[in-house]
Amino acid sequence: MDWTLEVVPVPVTDMDRAKSFYADKVGFTIDLDDEVSPGVRIIQMTPPGSRCSIAMLRGMPAAPGSKAMAPGTLHGLQLCVTDIEAARGQLADRGVDVSPIRHVGPTGWEEGKGDTWNSFLTFDDPDGNSWVVQEAPSELSER
Repeated sequence: MDWTLEVVPVPVTDMDRAKSFYADKVGFTIDLDDEVSPGVRIIQMTPPGSRCSIAMLRGMPAAPGSKAMAPGTLHGLQLCVTDIEAARGQLADRGVDVSPIRHVGPTGWEEGKGDTWNSFLTFDDPDGNSWVVQEAPSELSER
């Protein structure tokens, strides 16, 4: 039996602002924006080429045994791309405040690209949820 990660909830304060950020600036596809029951709205979006989506929820109670997250408390979500320089340019051109490309070197984080699997950039959404983008050597289907 496969266990697939398919949806990650992202806690935000303003769903319309977050929807605009993720769709217009980061380039995610909007899969769903619906009031699924009175007072319960779900916006689900998917990064290009991903099988895993993010979901922003309003009015949805936390699942039994789980805890609700405050906006801005989700950190380290990671996306992979095959061309980190192009990804950085695309984000910057769309108005995302994106970090320089960095890699882990002998003294810690250093500016510039590293070797295979060792090139990263970061950005935050409007609520402070943080993302990491890592360069992969090939598309997922080829690894």
